[in-house]
Amino acid sequence: MGHVDAAVFRQHLIDPEICIRCNTCEATCPVGAITHDARNYVVDADKCNLCMACIPPCPTGSIDNWRTMPRAAAYGLDAQLSWDALPEELSSEELDDAGVPTGAERGSEPPPQASPVPASDQDAFRVADYAAVIPPWSAAHAFVNLYGPRAAEKTIAAVVTGNVRVTEVGKDYDTHHIVLDFGATPFPVLEGQSIGVVPPGLDEDGRPHHPRQYSIASPRNGERPGYNNVSLTVKRVLEDHQGRPVRGVASNYLCNANVGDKVEVIGPFGVSFLMPNHPRSAIVMICTGTGSAPMRAMTEWLRRLRKSGKFAGGKLMLFFGARTKEELPYFGPLGNLPKDFIDINFAFSRTPGQPKRYVQDLMRERAADLAPLLSDPNAYFYVCGLKAMEEGVVLALGDVARQAGLDWEAIGPALKRDGRLHLETY
Repeated sequence: MGHVDAAVFRQHLIDPEICIRCNTCEATCPVGAITHDARNYVVDADKCNLCMACIPPCPTGSIDNWRTMPRAAAYGLDAQLSWDALPEELSSEELDDAGVPTGAERGSEPPPQASPVPASDQDAFRVADYAAVIPPWSAAHAFVNLYGPRAAEKTIAAVVTGNVRVTEVGKDYDTHHIVLDFGATPFPVLEGQSIGVVPPGLDEDGRPHHPRQYSIASPRNGERPGYNNVSLTVKRVLEDHQGRPVRGVASNYLCNANVGDKVEVIGPFGVSFLMPNHPRSAIVMICTGTGSAPMRAMTEWLRRLRKSGKFAGGKLMLFFGARTKEELPYFGPLGNLPKDFIDINFAFSRTPGQPKRYVQDLMRERAADLAPLLSDPNAYFYVCGLKAMEEGVVLALGDVARQAGLDWEAIGPALKRDGRLHLETY
């Protein structure tokens, strides 16, 4: 771990007041130093090597916090998980008591430096080696953090103007398309950005609920063109990823909302998961469940451009996975899109009497169409859904490249370097 001497080091911490619990940092960390519970995301000082990989993708800046600490008094995970706010910097007296240099000596500390990756880990597969943290070069400028804890206005009130179920009725799935209107208050967004919704009330510990992040499902000019509104794709959460019963606070709140209700919102967030503006750019979208939200936003924006005569014809492909057809949001509207506009591929893993199929299986089946896009500098790949799909998708892209005789060892890292492969998982 990079540090000044044996007594003191710069401990990496996450600000719980600003964090929107989007999982970007945990998904990006190459050494598994970041974890979370139901409330906070935290950094394990024993694992963090100060590589800084998590800093650029964080949409709020909550990840970029440091404290000069005596090594023996480093904040443990249990302490960090209990915080509602970051602790203050230790005073000079407290550091003196620990034998830590202060004043001019302390002021001359070098910035944190990344420790070398252990030789045993150098060949390990890491999704973070391929995930871009910069947007496409032609993406529009994104506005972020207009509302939130550190902004002049803590929240903005949006009015619910639509709440429609977009999956067939079933006990294990209940996904809604929800429209929020901001009235006369500016709230500029781009496809691929997200917002935070602040549920009313207090949690079981008597503390205000922290915001929950939702990807925007509408294009930049609104769910209804020309209106100052956004839409969200919200699944009513009844169990966690391990199948344990849970009652999702924000998802149930939103799914139960009535037209005319007011919802407190912060954001917008996100500066990298943005679509290219170059008219000839190809876009490959890979998603599961409510990970379809940003893909719907991108597709709808391109559909509107096509309708206006401004669509230049870049290839558009969608790989969409769900357990069954009934659980797949927007199944009906997707089927009505022109075949010469978008190439749609569905994967269902729980269809009775059928073998399990996942998005990575479909990608390998369509290798002949994906390989040219991997080598095309104007083709971009977007992945959104459960974190478990990340590795399978990236490995499938590698297989597609190698099968076509492409140099994946060069193409893979270039996808990250050039802002061409974007992962947003939870």
